[in-house]
Amino acid sequence: MATGRRYRGGLVDLGAGLISREIFVNEEIYAEELERVFTRAWLFVGHESQIAKPGDYFVSCMGEESVILCRDREERVHVFLNSCRHRGMKVCRYDEGNTPVFTCPYHGWSYAADGKLVGVPYFREAYHGKLDRSQLGLVEVAQLATYKGSVWATWDPNAPGFLEYLGEFRRYLDLTLDGWDGRDGGTEVLGGVQKWLIPCNWKFPAENFSGDSYHNISHRSVDMVGIGPSGSGRRDMRERLLARRLQICFPERGHQTGVYVLPKDQPTPPAYQQSPVVSEFFKQCEAERRRRRGEWGRVTGSPGEVFPNTALHPRQPRTFAVWHPRGPHQTEVWRWYLVDSESPPEVKDFLRQYYIRYSGPAGLTEQDDMENWNYAHAASRGTIARRYPYTYEQGMGFEVENYEWDGLRLPGSVMDITEAKSSEHNLRNLYRRWAEFMDAEGWDELATWRTPAS
Repeated sequence: MATGRRYRGGLVDLGAGLISREIFVNEEIYAEELERVFTRAWLFVGHESQIAKPGDYFVSCMGEESVILCRDREERVHVFLNSCRHRGMKVCRYDEGNTPVFTCPYHGWSYAADGKLVGVPYFREAYHGKLDRSQLGLVEVAQLATYKGSVWATWDPNAPGFLEYLGEFRRYLDLTLDGWDGRDGGTEVLGGVQKWLIPCNWKFPAENFSGDSYHNISHRSVDMVGIGPSGSGRRDMRERLLARRLQICFPERGHQTGVYVLPKDQPTPPAYQQSPVVSEFFKQCEAERRRRRGEWGRVTGSPGEVFPNTALHPRQPRTFAVWHPRGPHQTEVWRWYLVDSESPPEVKDFLRQYYIRYSGPAGLTEQDDMENWNYAHAASRGTIARRYPYTYEQGMGFEVENYEWDGLRLPGSVMDITEAKSSEHNLRNLYRRWAEFMDAEGWDELATWRTPAS
């Protein structure tokens, strides 16, 4: 049934900068977004370094669906629904590993790593040899894409291809996936994937990582401790103070991020100086990136979001985080940590220790964030609270298209917050796109960047 314009201009009124709390706490809206957002968008599934060899698998999620990311005997990558075609049991109950077949522990149906049904107990006796096994393989995603090691998938055969889905935001995703020295790709997952639960709606962390630059009061104690790589704050504070600070979004696609742009003749300040090996590695990488990327080598990223629920953190800690919905009142967070695959062991070990103390469930910074999301969600569920919308009015009307500064043009809708300190530009963009997905009947309405054929 068509929803019309229930969300755009209604529950999500960006003209007034107001968003209803109902979209965070309402059970019916949550069920609707599982159908309208998570079955149609491209979702991050994992990284190819997690399935390096034939038979390797990693059990991931797409929305509330358990899926298997795996590599078959021909080294092709697949993403399958983790559910037996007979009675629905998970055919893989381990987080990761290597196997020639996935065998359902309920009735014993087994599937090869290419998804084909290869084993059915009592096939001749119980089915009289007539079961059409060719039609009962594991359910595979409609589209799959690998990009610089990252793996993405969608259930919608009508969705645009992944690179079209990204558009010009691709350059900002590259800040996380490319080598620190500017080479294409070259990252790998460091260790396992951290997983934990937060009692809040998934849109709270998605909003925060879209570019909430207003909540630094939450991290004041962390800044005072000085846990950053240079011992001066959460990040390289000298670099941040020297750079132009921008928020960038793409309204037609719903992606957004923050960036720092150093002045043209400003070298990258030294960092990681408590470790000579690490300091020298990053010094060489920074110089090489400038050589390879030219003007773009002055750009470094800060948190961003690939719509709907994949967070990017291009600077250290260099991570992907996915906000898996687990009902309107709970989110399961999965976080991948990335390093350059060819970096020295001392660098990987240094970053592993820094990543752990910075983010994740034990990280000093993310604990601050989770406390905010928990309490904000809980305080928004009451009958009276739901009558009062949230306000998103910072910076309205001050966006610049194709921003230029000091010889560098950056694509997207840009908000310069160097002096303003904060804007809710990127946050509004997240909810703009969310509302469009909730109102639209399909990709004919959502792919607004396509021009009609003449």
